[in-house]
Amino acid sequence: MDYPHPPTPTFLFDLDGTLIDSVYQHVIAWRAALSGIGIDLSVWRIHRRIGMSGGLFVQALLRETGRSLSAEEIERLQEAHAAEFAKQAGSVTALPGARELLAALTATGVRWAIATSGYAATARPALDLLGLPESTPMVTRDLVRHAKPDPDLFLGAAALLGVDPRHTMVVGDSVWDLLAARRAGALGIGLQSGGYGREELERAGAYRVYADPAEMLSRLDEAGVRLGEPGWSAEEEGYWPDTGVTGRRSLPAPASSSSLLRA
Repeated sequence: MDYPHPPTPTFLFDLDGTLIDSVYQHVIAWRAALSGIGIDLSVWRIHRRIGMSGGLFVQALLRETGRSLSAEEIERLQEAHAAEFAKQAGSVTALPGARELLAALTATGVRWAIATSGYAATARPALDLLGLPESTPMVTRDLVRHAKPDPDLFLGAAALLGVDPRHTMVVGDSVWDLLAARRAGALGIGLQSGGYGREELERAGAYRVYADPAEMLSRLDEAGVRLGEPGWSAEEEGYWPDTGVTGRRSLPAPASSSSLLRA
């Protein structure tokens, strides 16, 4: 029967809490930065905002305390957070199955990109943790006008890959990721590795929820990816699940990001 064939799935991954285990390091870094200006907040209140853009994150927390800061003070606060996070960078690791998941998608010919609210200076070092080259398609806060819960990061990542956002699946660990995915017209997949519960992620729009990248890899068929289709061989394609190493295929080269730059 002749009928339109669906496009190959494309995945857009958040970074912190989705591919690397860094959410709680960010929480502690924000708590130290806030304490430095006399704002004492419980870590659970800070955690609930992780995943938002830095500016919105600060504004939301200040609203809870009744404080107000100038644009210059907010910038210094963000710099203090970056410095505090750098002190803990050595404890950040790739989440279980993250390397293997990305390697399996690449070996199968499935395109993917990373879209993170973090700035390039703090996000790009994570590529080493994931065993990825500098050419890995990545959209950071520096390249878009607004970050999550606005959809700009995911719209930019889809543009980088040259795909329609409606044909993508956003993988994230926070409700802010999933809200941004819905606004971009993409399907959302939630991971609990950032600290949000299954019901929270489902209410935010996740059509599937997994514990971490390892569980997602084991159930990729639920996202329309068929690793075991006839004609595909893990050994032939150079992918070994125990190491996450890819051989014959290479990561997709990023397109020009000039159109994504902020005005």
